[in-house]
Amino acid sequence: MTDLGPVPWPPAPIRTDRLVLREAETRDRAAFIELLASPEVHTHLGGARPRDELERETPGVPERWPGSFVVDLDGAMIGQILLRRAPEHRRPTVAGKAELGYLFLPRAWGHGYAAEACAAALDWFADALPGEPVVLATQTANARSMRLAAKLGFAEVERFEAWDAEQWLGTWSPVAVPGVVGHGGAG
Repeated sequence: MTDLGPVPWPPAPIRTDRLVLREAETRDRAAFIELLASPEVHTHLGGARPRDELERETPGVPERWPGSFVVDLDGAMIGQILLRRAPEHRRPTVAGKAELGYLFLPRAWGHGYAAEACAAALDWFADALPGEPVVLATQTANARSMRLAAKLGFAEVERFEAWDAEQWLGTWSPVAVPGVVGHGGAG
């Protein structure tokens, strides 16, 4: 049993044309620190964490928990996909629902890796928990994230103010829609 419900964890590695989604390993520690310390990655996420703090606090095998996938390109971590239940203290439209999150190293931006990895994670989720929707929240100022949400088939539910910025909330339902990446659809 995981945070996502009765889903066996970890799943077998998920392979796409170019990527592998897998559980974290010791060799990923430096990439996790780079990801969490990157000011570019955290522009719309409240700011990066100090590298020295991350060096002290990051375990040998970081982020190894159900719902956390390393995105691997040619044997090296380039990002992370997160699928987990939104905490109950979050907005009522989100609380308790499965939520998609993603972080990619800046050198991986602009190559379609995020869309490919997120679509694969959503396909896995749709098979593991048939019929269950997924939510995604992002700042409207994050144009890349807004484009990715649209490409994946997330439909807007609401906009709201939080953390001194306008936020966008979308939902994805595991229904086949022609022309949309993965199972996701806007309905």
